[in-house]
Amino acid sequence: MAMIGETLTEDLLTGAPVVGDGGQEFDTVEMTINMGPQHPSTHGVFRMVLQLEGERIRGVTPHIGYLHRGAEKLGEASSYVEVIIHLDRTEYLSALLSEQCYCMAVEKLANLEVPERAEYVRIILGEFTRMVSHCMFYGAFGADAGATTPFAYAFALREEIQQLFEFVGGARMFPNYFRPGGLKEDVPDGFEKKVRDTLALARRSIDDFHQLLSENEIFLARTRGVATITAEEALNWGLSGPTLRSTGLPIDVRRAEPYSIYDRFDFEIPVGMTGDCYERYMIRLEEMRQSIRIIDQALKDLPDGPILGNVPKSLRTPAGEVYQRIENSRGDFGVYIVSEQNKMEPYRVKYRSPSYCNLQALGKMMIGNYIADAVLALGSVDIVLGEVDR
Repeated sequence: MAMIGETLTEDLLTGAPVVGDGGQEFDTVEMTINMGPQHPSTHGVFRMVLQLEGERIRGVTPHIGYLHRGAEKLGEASSYVEVIIHLDRTEYLSALLSEQCYCMAVEKLANLEVPERAEYVRIILGEFTRMVSHCMFYGAFGADAGATTPFAYAFALREEIQQLFEFVGGARMFPNYFRPGGLKEDVPDGFEKKVRDTLALARRSIDDFHQLLSENEIFLARTRGVATITAEEALNWGLSGPTLRSTGLPIDVRRAEPYSIYDRFDFEIPVGMTGDCYERYMIRLEEMRQSIRIIDQALKDLPDGPILGNVPKSLRTPAGEVYQRIENSRGDFGVYIVSEQNKMEPYRVKYRSPSYCNLQALGKMMIGNYIADAVLALGSVDIVLGEVDR
């Protein structure tokens, strides 16, 4: 440390020796600190070991596994329908999208047909789920940048959408509503009006989100040019979702490998250019607007008819294996199932977690930035620890 009264002529953050008035050099010491697992900005029980030189990050070692509950192994001891209960609690911010992916995998394995009405309802509720997840991101990322008001704005809309989920299926966060071959039950009377009212609120709310935060000088200073990653690096690390699209690559499973009935809808894939925290934020904001477009089109074309195909009460599948992927709120989510002949439960279940893959690039994003930016870098990736640890 410098003696009182001495003037430091070299910034500690440069890593160069610091020289005092007397001409003597002071060594800067590399320091290792823990961030998490009990830390409000890690968005769950997640730990990073940071190597610091001054206030610059020189190394990052992520530690996961604190929320491991054996969801995949539990799936192997459950019937094909019971697996959905565990899946809801794995990606708990995008439960219905995870349910959709799993149900599609089982349908492909068992050769089940899904009625048109069920497909449309799945799309509507799935895109609302994407909006619910992005609302959580908006509030949390605003807090990561030092603003508490975004949480109040985000949760006003999030609450309305969760009330829609409760209205439809009886639960808010863990709906357990989709089924292989369709839906658990038909949507209640008044569903279409409830959806239109929620969409009207969403349009106003997203405009408010943008006005509150997107052009705030402090927010811009904290996020632009921070934790950048290139398109080549993103591909090499296996990134997906908004984290990948912020680098300029318009890769979205809904377009790259269309599933369900997404090929019937007109919507855009928002992309960035610089791959920084700000663009990861802006892409999610624009994705909410695109979700509104998709829901609006699906609601106009919503057909009548059955909501469940010809599915036996005791669902059994032939021997085989299948992989199904979708675009969930965080990226490319996949379900791999291995089945045995005439069994009621899968032999093997494996999930491809976009949050887990996106975390691989965390060190690349953080190194060279200030320690204060570590919170923003992690927040911009928008991980869900239940999905990471499984």
